[in-house]
Order: sequence, then C-alpha cells, then structure tokens
Amino acid sequence: MSKELKSVAILGGTGALGGGLARQWSRAGYQILIGSRTLEKGQAAAAALLDEFPELNVTGHENLEAASRADLVVLTVPFEHQLSTLKTVKPGLIGKILIDVTVPLIPPVGTVQLPEKGSAAVQAQDFLGAGVQVVSAFQNLGAMHLREDHAIACDVLVTGNKHSARALVIKLVEALGLKGWHAGPLANAAAAEALTSVLITINRHHDIEGSGIMITGDQNHS
Repeated sequence: MSKELKSVAILGGTGALGGGLARQWSRAGYQILIGSRTLEKGQAAAAALLDEFPELNVTGHENLEAASRADLVVLTVPFEHQLSTLKTVKPGLIGKILIDVTVPLIPPVGTVQLPEKGSAAVQAQDFLGAGVQVVSAFQNLGAMHLREDHAIACDVLVTGNKHSARALVIKLVEALGLKGWHAGPLANAAAAEALTSVLITINRHHDIEGSGIMITGDQNHS
C-alpha cells in the first residue's frame, strides 16, 4: 500500500465497477469508504463485502461524507449522474485527486457519445475547477474481473494534467495487479472513453466477457 495514500472513497461503490474496485483495493490494504446517494445503500454494500472478507477496513456512507473523509476519491457513477453527483460532493473534493471512471455511453446499444467538452473527464475537471486534480482511468476494465480472483489480462490508460497525480493513480492500478500507463494530459481521456464502444462490440460479436487492452512494445531501460 502506498505510504502517501491510506483511504479511498468510491462514489457509486454500490455498482459493479465501484464494488469491484472496493473489493480489490480493500484486500490490498486500503481503507475503503463506499459512497452512495443514501447512507443505507452505502452501508449495505459495505456489509456485503465484509460478509465475504470480515477483516477488511470498509465502511458505508453518503457520497459527501465519503468524499470528505478520504484521501482520494473515485467516481464510478453512470454518465447521466456525473455532474449531479459532483455537485453534491464538490466541497469534499477540494485539494484532492478525483479518479473519474465515467464513460458517456448512450443506451440502449452502448455507444459512446462524447460531450461538448471533449470527454467526460474534461467535463468533470471544468466543473470542479483547479482545486481538484481529475485523473481518468479504468474505462476499459471489465467489472466482472474485479469480482473474481484471477489474473486480469488488461492494461489501464491513465490520463491527467499532472504527472504526479497520474503516478499516484498508477500505484492504485498496480495494487490491482495491473499495468498502468502514463497516457498524457486529460484531453487524451477522450480516446479511452471512446474505446469502450469498440470493446463492447468485440464482447458481443466474439462472445467475450470483459475484453480489454494491452500495450505492446519494449520499454527502454537504459
């Protein structure tokens, strides 16, 4: 576990991806605060995880309380709830890193439609202002893999405007047993968000459950 980061709030931690991240990061030693629109839902999600692993440090909260108490915050809500959730928790985000996992999917076919700002992550940064560092990650990771105990063949693209913020998020990626890549400024999040449509199509046409991406090439270690 990173010495600089002890607690993580997951807003939308009652959903598939948020719940999976909570499961894996809590097992890696992080204190997890599961946030939801209601205290009851947050507590129920925490209780379900503790039923599986009683030794974990997991608690349930309303979103604002979770965001205010944690060192770092992760947003895993559907696109239609992104801005309304951020409006609710904005006071608890000041001075922190927010990992935005949002994909602007348009139902029912699951096609990405990028917003006017260029991407959901850029939209979040514009809404929150300079007092919050938004980092985009995990859009191309199948949630079902986080609910199981097996190696995950998927890399994670990490975009953000500050190298130090991306580096901290990459430590969280590595805590999941995955490889994280510095993928440039937050504007590049548009590529990761849009790629979700491609992966959904691959899943459907090739009967794959949770396809992902992997970066190839040899790193220069000289």
